[in-house]
This record gives sequence, structure tokens and C-alpha cells, in this order.
Amino acid sequence: MALLKAVQHVSYGYEQGHFQTAVAQVSAWHRLAVLIAAGLLATFMVWLLRKLSHGANSDIVHAIWFQSGRVNFWHTIVQAMLSMTIVGMGASLGREGAPKQVGLAIASVLSRWGRLTSAETRFLAACGAGAGMGAIYNVPLGGALFALEVLLGTVALPLILPAMTAALIATAVSWITLPNQPTYTIPVYSFHLGELLWTLLFGPLAGVMSVLFVRLIIWVDAHKPQSGWSMWAPLPMFALLGILAIPYPQLLGNGLDITEFAFSNQLPLLLMLILFVLKPLVTAGCLGSGAPGGLFTPSITYGAVFGGAMGDLWSFIWPGTSMGSYAVIGAGAVLAATMQAPLAAAVLLLELTHNTMAIMVPILLAIAGAIITARLLDMRSIDSGPASIQPFIEQITRRPLHTAFNDLITPSLNIVPVSASYSQLVYWMTADNAPQNLYVLDHSGKLVGVISSEKLWTADALTRTMGIAAAFDLKMPVTAIRSDQSRKEVLNLLQQPSFSQTPVVEGVTMQYMGIIKKPEV
Repeated sequence: MALLKAVQHVSYGYEQGHFQTAVAQVSAWHRLAVLIAAGLLATFMVWLLRKLSHGANSDIVHAIWFQSGRVNFWHTIVQAMLSMTIVGMGASLGREGAPKQVGLAIASVLSRWGRLTSAETRFLAACGAGAGMGAIYNVPLGGALFALEVLLGTVALPLILPAMTAALIATAVSWITLPNQPTYTIPVYSFHLGELLWTLLFGPLAGVMSVLFVRLIIWVDAHKPQSGWSMWAPLPMFALLGILAIPYPQLLGNGLDITEFAFSNQLPLLLMLILFVLKPLVTAGCLGSGAPGGLFTPSITYGAVFGGAMGDLWSFIWPGTSMGSYAVIGAGAVLAATMQAPLAAAVLLLELTHNTMAIMVPILLAIAGAIITARLLDMRSIDSGPASIQPFIEQITRRPLHTAFNDLITPSLNIVPVSASYSQLVYWMTADNAPQNLYVLDHSGKLVGVISSEKLWTADALTRTMGIAAAFDLKMPVTAIRSDQSRKEVLNLLQQPSFSQTPVVEGVTMQYMGIIKKPEV
């Protein structure tokens, strides 16, 4: 936070007050120059980090589920500092990305020192990220629920105490320098009957718009620049953001001030409609360019301006309700649907404002409507969507075959990523025509092991009940046929009485290609 405030004050020349007020007071050319500088910094640092760390990945969800919570400590810390710096300069990304990464990095180091298992490391990593979230926003309970419901996808009772302990300690320590007060200061709102009817209509609509936002984020995440000239993507994206900020300086930053203005009924209808369209687009653009940052606050801002705008229009039909309360309800509904976490969203909204109990019923109704609609359309969340399984399987099965025995290979679907949860593994093993073995692949498609049905059913109680284990924790070594082997070798293998089926991998990269089965007589 000290880094964030220092960068904001240096970039826009102010000492006190709201970030958005300072941004609006400087000239349009000043804003553009700062954003171009941020684009240059992001371009250079992203390139440098990738070169020095050989492609290390510090994305929270990717690290937890594909790397069992293990990350390169210094790569993650530097990326967190870069995230805070560019957000302070005006990038449309969340500030919570940095403390979550720091918590993840600390958990990774402690896990190595303590020689924890992969499942224990994954859990500690999620607790560390939740603790960072709790400290940065003064939301200890919300941080714990974020770790469990959002990052791990489970709220098992035995996991609650350690997650809460980590978040409480982090938040209490942060009070040494950060204020112990709500993130958003809002008026006291009272319940209104018209608000309740509006909520029933708005909830499903919020679910639809949340799914569109999540799909946009997943798409740009899948198309991030990887090498060559595309690594310059942050520069034109940030320059475009600077140009858009000439008429709309409200687009700059994570959106915290704009959200508070919406909660306090200080934004006109036209501006909220414009921000509703532009804010998610520039946020997706910043993320898709390769710049690091969070999505939590931008999601709240998206929901706040959407709810505020829809509530303002509703007031022409049923007046009498404060516009700010619609923004609060909208923020809660969109946050829940984008995270696919209704409990965490409700608690976070309560802790962020300290002042929403009077309208908690419409908030919960909007959350319910948004969540049900979103899950009917798309189960992916803004945090776990990039690590989803189906696109992963489709990518692997589309690979061309280059062997001397192509006709013997069966493109099998009994493959799972290392991130597959225990419940997903059980589902596949109990489906119709279920396979006897599941082949486990890493994020690049490399074969790393196999899970037998026997291994799955004899897993320990922690794995079966806690929901924190993944395929990585259950895999066993596997022998595979290489693509550079001769056809004669493979045919000889087929003749052996003990042979039933074996996976085939590419000879150099060990990437999975399919399986060879013993012909049925």
C-alpha cells in the first residue's frame, strides 16, 4: 500500500484526497504521458521477468492447481511490485493481485521449509492468498472465505479455522500501518418495497452480464502475448487507455473511488452507462496485454455502475429508493456471479462497507438470482476459468500425430490435468464406460503420471473429504511408448501377453498423444 500511494502521488502530484479527483485535475496530456510510461514499464518488466525466470508462472489459480502452490519466490514478489506500480499509474486492474501473490510466495517458501505434501502446500498457498486479500481490504472473514470458496472451491469445516487464522493474523498486523476502517464509506440505506421487486428482475440480468465478463476475461487470458513482437502489447493497450481517459478519467485505476461514488449516489446515469461498457473492456485489455493485476475491485466497480444505472432507470417506474443502494446491490450480485462464490461475496460486501445490513435481504436475493443464472449458462468463475478442464482436453486431443504407427493410436479422452479435483476424478471414474486409468498431464500437455481406480478409492480421508487434493497428489509413475520408436517395436509390445494398453508420448517433449490398446480377438 505504501508503494501504491507513493506511485499515485508521484504520477498525479497530490498528497491527500481521492485518486480519481487528482486524476481529473491534471491535464489530459499528463494522463496520457503517465499511461504511456506505465505501458513501457510493463512491457520491459514482463519481458525481463519471463527471460530471467524461464517462463515461471505466478498466476494465483494456476500456481495453486497446476503447481500445487509452489512458485518462484522472487519472480512472484517482483511481479507483485510491478502490479502495484502500474495500478498506481492508472492501469484498470485490481490492487489485491499483489498482496495475494505475496501471500502465495510466502506460503510456498514455508511449505518447502516444512516439507509439506502437495495437498498441504496447495491449502497453505490458498490461505496465504486469502490472508493478503484480508489485509489489503481489512476483510479478515472475507479473505478466509475467498481462500476457501473461490480459490479451493470448498468450505469444508476443518479448513475454516486455519484459513481464518491466517487472514485474521494478516489483517491485525496490517493495522500497524493501515487504517482499521471500511474500504467504502457509504450512507445508511433503508429497505424499500420497490427495491425488492427490482432485485428479483435485476438478479438474473446481473448473472448474464457476469457470464459475459467472465468469458471475456477467459478469452483474453488465453490470448496473452507469449513471445516476439506481441510482448509489446502493454504499450499500445496502455496508450489506448490513456486516450480513453482524456474524456473519461474515471477509467483509470482499480475503480475503488468510482465504486464509492456510485455507492453514495454521486454519479450521473449517462456516466454510469458509459463506464458499464468501457470499464470491463479496458480491464480485459490491460489483463490481456500481459500486465499483472487483480480483478476483484474492477468486478465490484462493474457491478456498482451496472446496478446504479439500472436502478436509476427503475426509479422512473417506482421512485422512492436511493440510487446508491441499487449500486450496492449490483456490486454484490456481480461479484458473487463472477467469483461463483455467494457466501464469500455477501461477507465481503458486508466487511467492505460495514453498513449494508438494512438492505441485506435484497442483496442476498440479487446474489441468488445472479448465481443461479450464471451457473445455468457457464460454471466458470473469473478466478478459476483460465484453469478450466474442458478447453485443456480439447487442446490436447487436436494435436496432429507424427509416428510410424499412427494407425495404432487411439485419441483417448481418459486424460486429466494435474489440476483436476478429487470430486472431478470420482465423477469420471464412475461415469458410463468409465476407464480403468486416468492419464495425468501438466499444463503443457506433458504426461506426468497415471491414476488407477484402485488408487482413487483407497485415497486417505483428507483427500476424500477436504476437497483440496488434485490429480497431482494421486498420480503414480507411468511407462509410455515414445513417438520415435519403430513400428516393429510397438508391434512386438502388442504381442506380449501382459500388455493391455499404454499411452503414447512425443519423443522429446513427452507430450501426450493418445493410447495404444491390445486388439480385441
